Amino acid sequence: MPGITREEVAHLARLARLELKDEELDHFAGQLDDIIGAVARVSEVAGQDVPPTSHPLPLTNVMRPDEVRPSLTPEQALSGAPAQEQQRFKVPQILGEE
Repeated sequence: MPGITREEVAHLARLARLELKDEELDHFAGQLDDIIGAVARVSEVAGQDVPPTSHPLPLTNVMRPDEVRPSLTPEQALSGAPAQEQQRFKVPQILGEE
């Protein structure tokens, strides 16, 4: 596979509206070539028998099942509220909507 040329890097820089100096073009051409080579090596390793995955190990749901437990009554929950209305906390209006 041919390497990334400095002209290709300059073209990409123009598309991204980046102003690069000549030494930066050479530097980034080498770095991009290394990145593309690394991606190519990874592509070679992944065979047809290896399914694409997002995690190396299977994930399981760690949430507990829902269970009814004793909790506060609405009156207890609202007992410290500065204002309440229809068993809800009443807060100042901030968006100017009804």
